[in-house]
Amino acid sequence: MTVNSVCERLDLEVLNLADGEREILGVYAGDLLSWVMGHANESDVLVTIMSNINTLAVASLLDLSCVILAESSEPDPGFVETAQSKEINVFRSKLTTYEICVELSRMLEE
Repeated sequence: MTVNSVCERLDLEVLNLADGEREILGVYAGDLLSWVMGHANESDVLVTIMSNINTLAVASLLDLSCVILAESSEPDPGFVETAQSKEINVFRSKLTTYEICVELSRMLEE
């Protein structure tokens, strides 16, 4: 499953698309970034409501496939610009974290 396929199927709002062909191998949902940093895996998609630059630091450090901001979380000032400069795929959804994860789980099983 690729970033582009997730974006299309979940009808995500694109905040930054750096590599739409990036492969997604897993899903991690969490808002406590120190916990995410110790448990998420490379090429996971991170589903979170945390929309500050620390989220992008974790995404970069772990080489995540993308970040999906759930529940229309409003990004902090400079968030999108930082995502662009670090070439991190970032999207936003009206769906809850649970709803996003259910759909991503279905996609991974296909």
